Amino acid sequence: MGEKPAYSRVLLKISGEALAGASGIGIDPVVIKKIAGEIYDVVNVTGVEMAIVVGGGNIFRGIAGSAKGMDRGTADYMGMLATVINGLALQDAIEKLGLETRVQSAIEMRQVAEPYIRRRAIRHLEKGRVVIFAAGTGNPFFSTDTTAALRAAEISADAILMAKNVDGVYDSDPLLNPAAIKYEELAYLDVLKRSLRVMDSTAVSLCMDNNIPLIVFGVEQTGNIKKAVLGEKIGTYVH
Repeated sequence: MGEKPAYSRVLLKISGEALAGASGIGIDPVVIKKIAGEIYDVVNVTGVEMAIVVGGGNIFRGIAGSAKGMDRGTADYMGMLATVINGLALQDAIEKLGLETRVQSAIEMRQVAEPYIRRRAIRHLEKGRVVIFAAGTGNPFFSTDTTAALRAAEISADAILMAKNVDGVYDSDPLLNPAAIKYEELAYLDVLKRSLRVMDSTAVSLCMDNNIPLIVFGVEQTGNIKKAVLGEKIGTYVH
């Protein structure tokens, strides 16, 4: 154990888009290998207990399907299955580096993943395994952001690390507005009042009620996950 982490247990939220790389769709093997390498490095060097919630937007996005006339419940279940595909790909990449990993799915599929059991997940973390939570909450109408907030509260995580394609929270979309202003620090109440698109309002409320800080940062720059775990100033800190 080299460097001392600022948190003993964290939940890392990785968007599905982050796994797609430049193509924006599917899984980029180079990107997933890079993210797995960072996770391995962080857990190995700092000894932090790490759980992961992965999105599914690179394969299928429930909200987008529903907007095109698909039944929202069906579209959301399809999105949840997409997160299982991402979870298995991430597990494979992490385990190739020699780090024990478990995928727990909120929708039972025993052939490929353990069912989500809170106490078992905590036990895995205590044993130094990385736990990947897949299939969202198991319910339609909830995003993977809400899953991250819910699972973080359930496993008593000290913080949620939100790895995104943008390097923090801005007052408007930095990809559309070059003059967008980045926030260094925010209160959860500000996020709700200003309707900032950090995570959806259900997830924000869950974090606020359970007093879980959130660090939003860019996943593209190597070493950012480690910086967040070590408590270095990075991205936007929401509390």
